[in-house]
Amino acid sequence: MNEHDKYMRLALLEALKAQTKDEVPVGAVIIKDGKVVARAHNRRESTQIATAHAELLAIEKACAKLKSWRLEGCVLYVTLEPCAMCTGASLLARLDGIVYGAFDLKGGCLGTVTDLSSIKAFNHTPWIISGILEDECGSLLTSFFKNKRKQGSPL
Repeated sequence: MNEHDKYMRLALLEALKAQTKDEVPVGAVIIKDGKVVARAHNRRESTQIATAHAELLAIEKACAKLKSWRLEGCVLYVTLEPCAMCTGASLLARLDGIVYGAFDLKGGCLGTVTDLSSIKAFNHTPWIISGILEDECGSLLTSFFKNKRKQGSPL
């Protein structure tokens, strides 16, 4: 198993935690020097806070642990392509890299709907790797939303 698969599997474990709490199953981990600095999963439903995305929660935890808003030397692994908000936060946190699993056809901002990382006016540009364990990440989301539709849920 390569390094990216290994860390994405940790993000998938976070996504599964979200699913058990009836949250959209997205998980994130932040790695620095081969060690997990932070892990988080979506919590929008339980907190009723619009910004409680896995990526933002992981970034907040990493900043607190490292006692810095600059997450240089860190890489974010997330099971779904980040939205505009999470991509923006990742750029502002100065993460070295972002690795994601499934593409987000409705809101992905690292290449699918748009690519915020390609805007050269920003003072920081992380490297991006997409499609890591894409099938596993995507099928988790697909089955979650399929079940929600069967239940008539507004999600």
